[in-house]
Amino acid sequence: MRTALADRLGGRGKAHVVVLMACVMALNAADAGVIGAIVHELRQSLHVTNTQVGVLTAAPAAVGAVATVPVGQLTDRVRRVPLLAGSVVLWSLAMVVGGLADSFESLLASRVALGAVTATAGPTVASLIGDLFPPEERAATYGRVLAGELVGVGFGLLAGGNIAAFLSWRVAFWFVAALGFVLAALLWWMLAEPERGAQAPSGGRGGEELAQRQVQAAGVEPDPRNVLTTDPERLTLLQAARHVLTIRTNVIIILASAAGYFFFSGLRTFGMVFVLDRYAVGRGGLSAFLLALGVAAFAGVLVGGRLSDRLLRGGALNARVDVPTVAFAVAALLFLPGLLTEQALIALPLFALGAAALAAANPPLDAVRLDVVHFRLWGRAEAIRTIVRMSGEAAAPVLFGWLSGVLGDGGEAAVGLDRVFLLALLPLAANGLLLLWARSAYPRDVASALESERRFGAGP
Repeated sequence: MRTALADRLGGRGKAHVVVLMACVMALNAADAGVIGAIVHELRQSLHVTNTQVGVLTAAPAAVGAVATVPVGQLTDRVRRVPLLAGSVVLWSLAMVVGGLADSFESLLASRVALGAVTATAGPTVASLIGDLFPPEERAATYGRVLAGELVGVGFGLLAGGNIAAFLSWRVAFWFVAALGFVLAALLWWMLAEPERGAQAPSGGRGGEELAQRQVQAAGVEPDPRNVLTTDPERLTLLQAARHVLTIRTNVIIILASAAGYFFFSGLRTFGMVFVLDRYAVGRGGLSAFLLALGVAAFAGVLVGGRLSDRLLRGGALNARVDVPTVAFAVAALLFLPGLLTEQALIALPLFALGAAALAAANPPLDAVRLDVVHFRLWGRAEAIRTIVRMSGEAAAPVLFGWLSGVLGDGGEAAVGLDRVFLLALLPLAANGLLLLWARSAYPRDVASALESERRFGAGP
């Protein structure tokens, strides 16, 4: 069984890397899950409102969006493993302080500090994945790593909710913090710093990436406007940002990814309290639903990456764009009838399937970004995406919390949340149309990145 699992994760030599990267993403998402699980306890202990709960979830994302700018620059210039391990230590210290809070204001202050270090995960993990794994495994590897986000949210909801119910919400914070200290030590001891560009075509080891081979076979020419004329190592942050934002495919997937995470952020913050209030399920029933939701989303994120890579190998040049296009549309269509019914036996399975479809969109989207950007700009490109994504994640909980009060007409919170989730399906469904626009640009943008790497593959 252990051998089979290692093979699934890319072989024994890479299995521990996948697990460590997934754990980083899990820890990064766990605190939002914990907040979503202890809404009732925070209401009683600190007398917070739904809007304030949204602010607590939004604060790390908002601060992280700002902190991502220097972190992306650092990721492309310094050793990434110490940067990542150090950020996990600081994250854990912020969680410890949060558990000591005696007011909404003091808890919010700890969450602001937390956001300053959560920004490290996205750029460093993206850069490390690009250099640690063969390009043809890019989307599938991202699927395995991003599964950690779902595990983290589910773990935060389950562990946080049960620890808060039986002990205290403060202990839930400290428990997650302890896991963070352990992960930081494992990263320091077990993860070796890879050479930059180790899997790039110019490095002579990885060969041309799967998407690049398909583009060449199809005779696609690069877009001269997107081919680098300056060594990426010498670009300032502003110049790098200007370059990656001229790549149309990159801009589209940034917007699509942000819309997906906007919905997911609202869901993980208020989904648990919505199910409790709307369907009156007990703690045991809720735990069973969360487990089913987690399994479905976990399966979705793995299938999304593997399916897009398999289709790409079969000659479907736009597979990494097409899979998330369909996934977003299917997710909206599944969530819609679930939100319109009050029957738990109908709604909850639809929510689980919708979560699976939503999760399936992320791995190919993240792989697309690496396809169309020079490998020495991966950290800065991810930083720019993270700014937009975390801005959406920051806005969603506050907006969901505020609108639930406005649309609830002073009645039950579940009524207001019901209407907010329905409204939030609109940008989710629009993602399907937005990504159709990327189909024509993606092949040329891949060819442009390949030409840039041929010109500036070895660095200064």
